[in-house]
Amino acid sequence: MAKVVVLLAPGFEEIEAVAVVDVLRRAGVDVTLAALGENPVSGSHDIRLEADASLDDVGAPDYDAVVLPGGMPGATNLARDQRVARLLAEMDRAGKLVSAICAAPTVLEAAGLLRGRRATGYPGFELPSAQYSSERVVSDGRIVTSRGPGTAIEFALELVARLVGPERASELRERMLVS
Repeated sequence: MAKVVVLLAPGFEEIEAVAVVDVLRRAGVDVTLAALGENPVSGSHDIRLEADASLDDVGAPDYDAVVLPGGMPGATNLARDQRVARLLAEMDRAGKLVSAICAAPTVLEAAGLLRGRRATGYPGFELPSAQYSSERVVSDGRIVTSRGPGTAIEFALELVARLVGPERASELRERMLVS
């Protein structure tokens, strides 16, 4: 069974976190929500989520993938946390899947993971080292990025395809009535 950690920073975008967690769990993926600080964590629209763990208790060897929800100031809080930078570097060195949506690809940019790769993100957020695409979801090797709240289901289904298999992603797409 694939294992994924979703990082929750204060000010995260709720749709991007909850939709991704929901779809991954429907696919049978073991998902851990990890809080950067206080728990529960308040999102950018004052919805609070209870995390399963603290970021201090999370390590790359335990997971197949990491997901960074966007939102503001959530993405800024992710980028400022050295523990996030260390985890991303460990995941990258270990060849694990690294993913981010909305403003969070800027965190991957700051960590040096987008250099020369195709990527996307919320319009207006700069990814100068990447080959920017306006596609809704972009996969380049072990990096998956997406544009924003309206693309969260597609983003999650791409993660399912990568972690569980395209057949399971297709099945979920059909069952959830995603066109």
